[in-house]
Amino acid sequence: MPVRIANVTFDCENTLATARFWSAAFGRPLDPDPTEFFASIGLTEKDRDGTPSVFFILVPEKKTVKNRTHLDLDSGGDRETEIARLVGLGAKRGADHDEFGHSWTVMNDPEGNEFCIS
Repeated sequence: MPVRIANVTFDCENTLATARFWSAAFGRPLDPDPTEFFASIGLTEKDRDGTPSVFFILVPEKKTVKNRTHLDLDSGGDRETEIARLVGLGAKRGADHDEFGHSWTVMNDPEGNEFCIS
């Protein structure tokens, strides 16, 4: 049997703030009893549809370089509206790109983690 993604994990300087941002971004509630050391989304959902859980773990070091891996998010066809919503939640907008017939915008979550939205 091939592997599947079980969890996506974010190392965090501020676990709760980062978890709250992504909870609002995904429209998925935080799991009960988050702490400053660990929070999660989807770990306790009973009937998961194959969507990975998202973990947020406190680490002592700050982010210093570009992510080697990042999330690519689908806006559902209204990228500008979704970008505005995410900026309202605390994200920062980066550069717009249009290559190989695909358009996307690079963004940063409140901790500086890069993600893309198309």
